[in-house]
Amino acid sequence: MNYATHTQQAILSSFRDEQALAQAELYSHLETQAEAVAPTQDPLTSRDRRIIGEIIEVEPESVRTIWIEGGITVWVQFVEGGRLAFDRNWFATRVAEVKATLPETPLERNERLSDELEKACAVFGLYHGEIDWLSFSTKLYQDGRFVGFVGCSQQGWYARPRQYGLNRMAPSAEQVIALLGVRAIVAA
Repeated sequence: MNYATHTQQAILSSFRDEQALAQAELYSHLETQAEAVAPTQDPLTSRDRRIIGEIIEVEPESVRTIWIEGGITVWVQFVEGGRLAFDRNWFATRVAEVKATLPETPLERNERLSDELEKACAVFGLYHGEIDWLSFSTKLYQDGRFVGFVGCSQQGWYARPRQYGLNRMAPSAEQVIALLGVRAIVAA
């Protein structure tokens, strides 16, 4: 009778392969779970990428991230690999120049207005309904009670207590909410 002596080695090798595969699956699962619990925040906004792209004459989508090394050098990392280094002072000057001339996109405008509205709602203890992103307007509520409409147009922030009527204008979301007669919440 012939016995193969390598059978034990084949089993061990197969076991190691299965174990390595299982370990890789576990790491992938843990990474997915970690991302779901605490998603990695991209430090660059689309506007940041547009500014950087304008400065170094590349497509904004090709910029992965930037960082400052030693307080002197700005490094730009690209999605496809590779980096470019710039003098921090030169780069800061160019950022200021480009920011002054780069128009805000509708998405950037909506993000900025949404942030301002969220902060103003927190001051008054309000929440809002679904935002109409085209006209940037929504309904405000306090304790389930309808308070009024707010929005932002080319003329600035506006509010009105009813569906129809005259808009009352103000330069900020917080000021326009106050025009609805809502008082800021006071911390005890």
